[in-house]
Amino acid sequence: MCGRYAASRKPEDLAGVFEIEKWDPAEALEPDWNVAPTKEVHVVLERPLKDAESPRPVRQLRKLKWGLVPAWAKSPEGAARMINARAETVHEKPSFKKAFSSRRCIIPADGYYEWVTGVGERELEVEGKKKRPRKQPYFVTPADGSVFAMAGLYEFWRDRTLPDDHPSAWWVTCSVITTEAETGPLAVAPAEGPGSLAEIHPRMPLMLTPDRWSAWLDPARVDTEELRGLLAPPPEGLMRAYPVSTAVSNVRNNGPDLVTELEGPEEGTLF
Repeated sequence: MCGRYAASRKPEDLAGVFEIEKWDPAEALEPDWNVAPTKEVHVVLERPLKDAESPRPVRQLRKLKWGLVPAWAKSPEGAARMINARAETVHEKPSFKKAFSSRRCIIPADGYYEWVTGVGERELEVEGKKKRPRKQPYFVTPADGSVFAMAGLYEFWRDRTLPDDHPSAWWVTCSVITTEAETGPLAVAPAEGPGSLAEIHPRMPLMLTPDRWSAWLDPARVDTEELRGLLAPPPEGLMRAYPVSTAVSNVRNNGPDLVTELEGPEEGTLF
């Protein structure tokens, strides 16, 4: 799954990486090392510009809210539960299938966080001595330092309680697509702890390699089977993972220190 990630790159840098044609400096977000559900995030998408003479899709960097609200939803209350869409079923789930057909995006990140319950903590939980085991967070990121391009979907939702000209009348929200975690060895593994992503968590965000970006973003591609082919996992061995401070577990904490690599798991969270 993907429940928290880091996104610290500047909009101008993302614009260069993804060959963005349009982005509004007014929508620029500050670096965020602890992105949580319902926060505003940068996404890359392609669609015609509003009121433009040409109907051609334009690649844009936009600011959306993380947690998809389906167009048919009566309220946005369930957005925090719609942060992830499973690659295996995204084409058929009512909440995601229309967006999968024509509203796909890329959600840029530095990497994502995942939590592992340490052996000692699990033993205490089994013995009934501890109901809420302390988990060790790991940061997962491309080994070569490149942008982690997560496959995503976006959707529009109209708040019918507000007039058309109200700035909050329309919500634009997004969701991260997840897939089965890689079972092969990490490109760089911690000295002690998990040797593969699957040992950290059974799910992971679907990373799109650059050769798939254009096809994924193209709204003219609507064939379900062709699109499902783009959901194939990337080659294994591109990622590294390492333990980070449990401070990231508190969403109020934010800063580059959250992605600082620890020499080993924190005390009480041994893998």
